[in-house]
Amino acid sequence: MRRRFLTGLVAAGVLATQVVPGAASAEPAPDLTSAVVARLDGQRAAVKAVAATTPRVTITKQADGWAFGTAVLATAPNSPAMPEGWLFVAREDGDRWRVALEGEAAFGDLTAKAPVVSEVERPLLTAQDGDQPHVRAAGGDYRTGMALPFLNGQSWGMHGGPHGWSGSAAPWSSIDLSGGDQVVRSVRRGTAYTMCTGWIRVIHDRGYSTDYYHLWSSINVNGAAVGFGTYLGTTGTDVTCGGAATGRHVHFGLRQNSAYIGIADHNLGKWVLQNGGSAYQGSALHGSTRVNVGGSLYNYGDLGLTQAVIDTNGGGPANKRTGPGSGYALAGTVADGATVSVACSSNGTSHTGRWGTSSLWNKLTDGTWVSDAFTWTGVGGAVNGSC
Repeated sequence: MRRRFLTGLVAAGVLATQVVPGAASAEPAPDLTSAVVARLDGQRAAVKAVAATTPRVTITKQADGWAFGTAVLATAPNSPAMPEGWLFVAREDGDRWRVALEGEAAFGDLTAKAPVVSEVERPLLTAQDGDQPHVRAAGGDYRTGMALPFLNGQSWGMHGGPHGWSGSAAPWSSIDLSGGDQVVRSVRRGTAYTMCTGWIRVIHDRGYSTDYYHLWSSINVNGAAVGFGTYLGTTGTDVTCGGAATGRHVHFGLRQNSAYIGIADHNLGKWVLQNGGSAYQGSALHGSTRVNVGGSLYNYGDLGLTQAVIDTNGGGPANKRTGPGSGYALAGTVADGATVSVACSSNGTSHTGRWGTSSLWNKLTDGTWVSDAFTWTGVGGAVNGSC
């Protein structure tokens, strides 16, 4: 069956509907686009303080009184402000549409019921409900299970350290990367959506999502399942939905609970991002190795949710012991920057490392123990339960 994307554009009080080849089967109710735009009004004020915006609504799926799509507040090309965007779900209720944007409490409720949402999408989208405390941003848990947005084993330049999605404003959710084969890839499995030409959003588990902007040759997707390393596009300078780009790169943004969050202290590709003194500065740590802005990041792949990176805060190896404390016999060493898998944790002797002082010890899957003070796990306590 031939499918269509229906794109509504509202500007200067004029409503226009444009048919673009590619998506859903049914014509929208005449007021659906207007209903989504009205819902955007509450989001629009904050963006308007920076730049003028134009709503762009794309209805990608519609059936049986339900609809799903994207809603973007586009800015002008070469504007200092980036576009903002949301997924939306809508249900026909008599002569009106009930619309919920990604991150609103009703979004999780409606996507749980909507027949236009696939069973692959449903569990990921319902976790974007703003009322669910288990997906609050960070909350002391900085694990992402994500690689960097390019092929494992390649090195790309970090040309922009932590900065806001739209420049210098907090939260500093984003970094700019380019290099290698210039192919931008998904950092973790999930479902992908085209927010605009050159802009892809991937919804992941645990309430996370990631944005990839300025892409050339970007894929056209509407909820397609993607895995680690799935092709999304190539680095570019595309500003179809607004904003500015100097030199080809991917503008990569980290989100949780449907909002941009500070990328610092999160792990991507086994690097822990660190803020600098100002936006676009900063660095990344892999064990004791620090790379500043302008340097290259090697993609080591994703760090598992029960794994750790050894960080001795100096580059030497960490001692392994036969039990949880320095009084136990030596059982070898493990190199700074190595990835280890944690079986469980227990308290022992106290030690101080880069991330603070801890009496917690991690039992590795090989049966040896290392002090938690010399590891990065992304959490302040046991990463895989107690022994």
